[in-house]
Amino acid sequence: MFHDITSAIRPALVMTLLFALLLGIAYPLALTGAGQALFPAQANGSLVRDKGVVIGSTVVGQAFTSDRYFHSRPSAAGKGYDGLASSGSNLGPTSQALVDRVKADIASYKTATPDRPVPSDLVTASASGLDPDISPEAAFYQVDRVAKARGIDPRQVRLLVSASVERPLLGFLGEAQVNLFELNRRLDTIGVKQAR
Repeated sequence: MFHDITSAIRPALVMTLLFALLLGIAYPLALTGAGQALFPAQANGSLVRDKGVVIGSTVVGQAFTSDRYFHSRPSAAGKGYDGLASSGSNLGPTSQALVDRVKADIASYKTATPDRPVPSDLVTASASGLDPDISPEAAFYQVDRVAKARGIDPRQVRLLVSASVERPLLGFLGEAQVNLFELNRRLDTIGVKQAR
């Protein structure tokens, strides 16, 4: 009987060890190597550097609060855009806390642009709380406020937003979106060009 147990356990242990090595070490190392070789920027977080210093990422959102910049979606990740606490708020449509926050956000946007409805993505958080993109409607909604805060022509800012819209892949996969980090970086170059 002991021989039967030993002969049954040995193949199970060998297969467990083999698959642990194959799927726990070899496969992840192969994918990491392929990612580093084929897409090094994306594999390392799509980090953006300015003079050697990391200032952000194009795939992880961050909060922009100054009127001089386009604002991002609200974030429920930690205290807002905390990469270590990525999550939604889990507040449902009957939650009074969610209703109060959305009403306050709408009122805040309405002070700058009272004559138009606020796009929903400016007052609702994404599931991860770290969404780097907003809709083109949300970006265009903020043009007048940004232009006024910077003292530049709104048409110039509108053209910048138009040039920043990323169309759906193959024309139908996904939705049109604007990467907020890249848009705000381009916005900073307008002031530099005008100063020269």
